[in-house]
Amino acid sequence: MLDARRAAGLPSTTRAHAMPFGAQVCSDGVRFRLWAPKHDHIRLRVGDRTLPMDGVGGGWHELLSREAGPGTRYKFVLPDGTEVPDPASRHQPDDVHGRSEVIDPGDYQWSDAEWRGRRWEEFVIYELHVGAFTPEGTFGAAISRLDYLRDLGVTAIELMPIADFPGRWNWGYDGALLFAPDATYGRPEDLKTLVEAAHRRDIAVILDVVYNHFGPEGNYLELYSPIFTETHHTPWGAAVNFDAEGSEVVRSMVVNNALYWIGEYDLDALRFDAVHAMIDDSSEHILAEIAAAVRQAGGERPVHLILENEANQAFRLDRDATGIPRQFTAQWNDDVHHVLHTAATGERAGYYGDYGGDTAKLGRALAEGFAFQGEVAASTGGPRGEPSGHLPASAFVACIQNHDQIGNRPFGDRLSMIAPVDAIRAVAAVFLLAPQIPMLFMGEEWAADQPFPFFCDFGSDLAEAIREGRRVEFAEFLKQHPSEMRESMPDPTAEETFRSAQLDWDEACQDAHAAWRDWYRRILAVRHAEIVPRMPAAAAGGAHYRILNDAAVRVCWTMADRSSLVLTANLKPAPVHGITLSDCSALWSEGSVQPTTLGPWSVLWQVEPA
Repeated sequence: MLDARRAAGLPSTTRAHAMPFGAQVCSDGVRFRLWAPKHDHIRLRVGDRTLPMDGVGGGWHELLSREAGPGTRYKFVLPDGTEVPDPASRHQPDDVHGRSEVIDPGDYQWSDAEWRGRRWEEFVIYELHVGAFTPEGTFGAAISRLDYLRDLGVTAIELMPIADFPGRWNWGYDGALLFAPDATYGRPEDLKTLVEAAHRRDIAVILDVVYNHFGPEGNYLELYSPIFTETHHTPWGAAVNFDAEGSEVVRSMVVNNALYWIGEYDLDALRFDAVHAMIDDSSEHILAEIAAAVRQAGGERPVHLILENEANQAFRLDRDATGIPRQFTAQWNDDVHHVLHTAATGERAGYYGDYGGDTAKLGRALAEGFAFQGEVAASTGGPRGEPSGHLPASAFVACIQNHDQIGNRPFGDRLSMIAPVDAIRAVAAVFLLAPQIPMLFMGEEWAADQPFPFFCDFGSDLAEAIREGRRVEFAEFLKQHPSEMRESMPDPTAEETFRSAQLDWDEACQDAHAAWRDWYRRILAVRHAEIVPRMPAAAAGGAHYRILNDAAVRVCWTMADRSSLVLTANLKPAPVHGITLSDCSALWSEGSVQPTTLGPWSVLWQVEPA
C-alpha cells in the first residue's frame, strides 16, 4: 500500500503525507513554508499577529511558530499587504479567499487497516458529484447511499473534483487550492470517514484531479511564483509551468498532491483530467514523473491511475511483460462512448459526426480500444490516436454517460431524455458486459429525470463572462431550435440550475425507475459472475471484430481461461437477417434474437469454451 504511515514512523491508525511546503504540525509548534520567488520578504498572519518569515534560499520562506497548532487560522502576507491563503492548505473553512486552517492529519484515527484494495478488473465505477449526489450535498450524506451502490453491483465510486473551488457550487474543475477538500462538502475528516465507509463495503474510491489549469477565481499563485508559462497555451490560457524556469517546484507540488490524496486519504485511484492539456517538453514528462512516484511509493495495496486523454496516446497505457501497467492503468474511452451514443441517438453534430453510422469504428472501439489510431478526424482536420490493439481491454473505461457528455449539452439532458428505451438498453447491455471497465454516471441506473447541466458560483464579473461563454458555445445549436428553447437555456451561475441537478432519490423507488434499477442490478450480477473471473491476465491483442451489417457487429475477445467472449449486436431500429449465431453458452440476451435474425436493438453475449 502507498503508506505514508510507515514512512513517517506513525502508528498504523494514522496517515499523513509529509509535504515540503504548507503548514506542518511538529512537536514544537507548526512549521509554515511558502515558495514565493517573486518576493524577498513574506510575512505570516496568525490571529491578530503578523510575523516575519525567514528567507532560506531558492525562493523559500519559513517560520516555526510555537503559538500555532491544529485549528489555527492563518494567511501569508505579500510585501504590498496582499493576504493570500496557503496554496498547500489542507482546509479552507471560509472558501478560497479566506484564511487557511492548520490540520494535523495524525489526529484522525483510521479503522480500515484491513483494506487491501480491489483488483482493477473487478471495478464497476460509479461517477458522482458530491454536491448533487444527495439533497444535503456532503461527504457524510453520501455515506447513506453506499449500501445501495454495493447492492447495485458497484465496486468503486469516482468523486468529481473536490479541490477547494470558489462559491457554493461548482463542477469541481475550477479548483484553486489543490490540497483542500471543499468546505461545502465537509471537513477533511468527513472525507476520510466517507473513504472508510466505502472500504468497509468493499468499495474502492477514485478521485478526479485537475493539473492542467487552475480555476479563474481564488488562485493567487501567480502573484508570487511562476506557476504559469507563456511558452505553452491551453484552452484556459497560459499553461501550467511544467518545463520553464521554476518548474521544479511546480512539478513537486503536483507530484506531492497525487501522493497526498493516495497516502493521507487512503484513496485507491486517481483520474487525471484532460492530460492532453498538460504540456511538457521536459526530458521526463510530468505524467511519467507522477506515475513513477506513485508506483514507487506503492506497496501491498494496488493503486490505479486513470487518464482522460483526447490525444489517445496508447504508449501511456503500455504494460510490462507480466501485464503490469508501466505508467497508467487505463483511460476513459471516449471513442466507445461516441460510437454507442451516436448509435442510440442518431446525433451527428460536432465530433459525433466522426462516429455516426460508422460500424467499423463501433467494432474497432470495442475490440481494440481506440476507434481512431492515427487516422484523420473530420471534426478537427488532423490525425488522432495511436495503435491500441495490443493493449488489454481493461486498459479502457467504457461508458454511455458521464459528467462531460451530459453536462456539456446546452440543457444537460441525459441519454434517457433523448434516446428510445430499446436503444438505451441495447447500448447499456454492450458496455456493461464488455471486458473494458464499465462506468455509470449517478442516476443512470434508474434513468433519472434530473438533468446535469453545467453550474458554478463565481463573482459577478466572472459570472457574466461564464453566461456569455455558454451562449456563444451553443449559438449554432440554439439557432436550430425555437426561440422559447433558446430563452430557457439554464443560467450556469443560478442556484436553481445547481438544484436541478441534485438526484431525487424518491424517484428511484417509482415503478418505472425501479425497473431500470433492477435491470442494471441483474446485468451487473452477470458481469461479476461470468465476465470478471475470466478477465485477469486476459490476452492483450486477443480481440477481433467483424461487420455484419449497417450498425451490426460481432466482437470476440480471448479471455484468461482461453474461452472466447462473443458479442453479437444490432444497434439500429431495423432487423438484420441472415445472421449465424454461435452454438454456445448464452450469458445475456437483450431484444429479439433468433437463429438467423437479430431484431431491432438486439444484443447477445455468449461464451465459447476453449
